Amino acid sequence: MKNFTFTISDKLGIHARPAGMIVKMVKESGAKVTISKDGNDVDASKLMALMGMGIKYSDTIKLSVSGDNENETFEKLKAFFEEIL
Repeated sequence: MKNFTFTISDKLGIHARPAGMIVKMVKESGAKVTISKDGNDVDASKLMALMGMGIKYSDTIKLSVSGDNENETFEKLKAFFEEIL
């Protein structure tokens, strides 16, 4: 399992467009990805669950990646968060 912590720098937080991109990336990867914020964990392949977290600017989240294609998925998601969010 690989983890990383990230503080959201996008002024809009995780809104519909980036949430959809995250879900698509996770589903295509085959890995299990969990996003955690304030003690709440959600499966990152579930759009409504991810949107329901209400992740806003300056919130700190933790991503956990495990399973198939763990390393590749971890690197892709980390790059996505650093470039987009």
